[in-house]
Amino acid sequence: MAELAQLNWALLAPIAIIQLILMVTALVDLIRSEETNGPKLLWVLLILFVSMIGPILYFVVGRKK
Repeated sequence: MAELAQLNWALLAPIAIIQLILMVTALVDLIRSEETNGPKLLWVLLILFVSMIGPILYFVVGRKK
C-alpha cells in the first residue's frame, strides 16, 4: 500500500481517464454495430481485459466498413 501513496496521481489520472473513455466508446460502438470482424463476445472480452490495446485493436481491426 505504500507504493500507492507514492504514485504521482497527477500523471496517472489523465491516462486512466483516457483509457476509460476509449473503453466506453469502443463498447458503445460494438453494441451499435450489426457486424464485426469476429464474434462480438470476443471483442467485448478484448476491450475490457486488454487495457488500452483492446479498444484500439477493435477500432483498427474489428469494425466492418
